[in-house]
Amino acid sequence: MPNRPGRADGRTTPRRVERANATFQQWEALLTNRTKRHRSGQVLVQGVRPVTLAVEHGHRVRTLLFDGRPHPSSWARDLMREVPARVVTVAPELMARLGGRDDGPPEILAVVDLPAHDLTTLGAGDDTLVVIFDRPSGPGNVGSLVRSADALGASAVVTTGHGADPWDPASVRASTGSVFAIPVIALASHRPVLDWVAEHRERGTAVRVVGADERGATPLPDTPLTGPTVLVVGNETRGMSAAWLEACDLVTAIPMAGAASSLNAANAGTVLLYEALRQRLAAGRSPA
Repeated sequence: MPNRPGRADGRTTPRRVERANATFQQWEALLTNRTKRHRSGQVLVQGVRPVTLAVEHGHRVRTLLFDGRPHPSSWARDLMREVPARVVTVAPELMARLGGRDDGPPEILAVVDLPAHDLTTLGAGDDTLVVIFDRPSGPGNVGSLVRSADALGASAVVTTGHGADPWDPASVRASTGSVFAIPVIALASHRPVLDWVAEHRERGTAVRVVGADERGATPLPDTPLTGPTVLVVGNETRGMSAAWLEACDLVTAIPMAGAASSLNAANAGTVLLYEALRQRLAAGRSPA
């Protein structure tokens, strides 16, 4: 298989890794250590679809890790031949550790640069639909909401406040790679989003901020979602912060039946996104 020049954390990456050496520990840290992941600007991507979407959407692949099997799949052969990244053969037992699998090693893993999205890359037009996930506690919920946002035509997903990392492996897996298909932005505070909203309002775009809460005054079917919208989903157990509640132009509630008082945050976000898509299609508008 081809081997191309490459670097990892300033040092040359070896062509083969047979033991849990310093290079392996760097890759493992990308899975387990949020600080090191963001400091390096890289993520270790697991799974055929996440790796494929990272490549298809033009994200830079630094290294392809290959388990060394004698007869790779056509997918793996094409990646190793066509992606401009260094290929490193890694011992199968180490690949199994990095892949988090009990059924044997994955064929390919990829070290990918974290996407460099921020609010300055987001426009605000008539079809804009930005989803906010406020202080998410579970990375799996973040990834699930990103997957729904991608499927249902949202422009971007933004997490605000102290919460789960969208680039945690559980989030990337739950998104099935959608974290590479639409902009995903993590912010320490709600304030930059409100500044972004105010800036576009000053330019003449009437961005509406809509929050979701079980005590919301406006039922979801009566909530206008066809214009430029920031849709806020709260924390899984505590809901939206007081700051987001205050910032909302209106707060909607999903009609409920049965004994459950609320939905899982990602499920609630999916319902909201579907309603936004339904309204936009009914109005003859294209998804964002």
